Amino acid sequence: MEKPVATLDRGTTCSAWNYCGERLAAGSVDGFLSILDSRDPSSSSFTCSSKLKAHEAGIVKVAWIPPEYGDAVACISEDGTLSIWEEIVEGTQPLQWKLCKSFKTSSKVLDVQFGVNQTSLKMIAAYSDGFVKVFELLDPLELKNWQLQAEFQNVIDSVSTLGKASCLTACISWNLQRGEGQESSFTLGFNSNTPQLNSPKVWEFDPAHQRWLPVAELALPGEKGDQVYSVAWAPNIGRPYELIAVASQKGISIWHVGSIPDLDGRLSTEKVALLSGHNSEVWQMEWDMSGMTLATTGSDGRVRLWQSNLNGTWHEQAAFEPTSS
Repeated sequence: MEKPVATLDRGTTCSAWNYCGERLAAGSVDGFLSILDSRDPSSSSFTCSSKLKAHEAGIVKVAWIPPEYGDAVACISEDGTLSIWEEIVEGTQPLQWKLCKSFKTSSKVLDVQFGVNQTSLKMIAAYSDGFVKVFELLDPLELKNWQLQAEFQNVIDSVSTLGKASCLTACISWNLQRGEGQESSFTLGFNSNTPQLNSPKVWEFDPAHQRWLPVAELALPGEKGDQVYSVAWAPNIGRPYELIAVASQKGISIWHVGSIPDLDGRLSTEKVALLSGHNSEVWQMEWDMSGMTLATTGSDGRVRLWQSNLNGTWHEQAAFEPTSS
């Protein structure tokens, strides 16, 4: 029997669970940010505990900051501004959400993700001009103190600089489970009018020179200009390779990425599957905690679950259609 977990307000445009799956953040078309909690720890039902006006324009993306740094949510607005909201206690007042940082630039922020390395919290932001910026949190107790660490374009030849691009959307996925001695890394793709920017690149931090380097490109030679809608880096529990899903205009590609670089510092890549069940644009993809099941949703209004069998063949495990109440 179906049981609703949470009921979101009409006009909700995006949502995200926190890292423990115990809180839900939702953004709406009128610029409000809602936080949903379970009032009973033994219950799986969530209701709105806080609601605040985060932006004048609609919210198109929400992302939780890693729990080591408190309860905080980043919001991207339709007008391209990025804000970070934190739940804090002031004196004897009850818990409340306060704005702790707002980022405003000439280019729109399209996507944002957070990752923790050995020393600090990193924030990756992709912009409508095709650039990506890496910010570092200077003080773990102050979410308002961010410093720009790097800025570059999503091209495999990191020396080249393209002219001004026009990007509709961008997608970032951080490698959350790094192996021993493995540096911070993420993958990034664009939906733009500049083919060189679109294909997902894997970026890895080079501590010797304090810079980010492209170590892999997730596209076949004839597909490097394809517009990319979503990327998802799978958790790795014991695999000798990384697993990354890429959604483009051709469908959902599953990639194996090696862990040992060649003499040029590049990682081996292999496209092992092309999934085409949606037959439409894919909006979002998420892996389960084991990195074995991929959930996808798109403009066809369905959620699909994908798995690989013991022979390495990927197939659709289940499909869910929306139900009207």
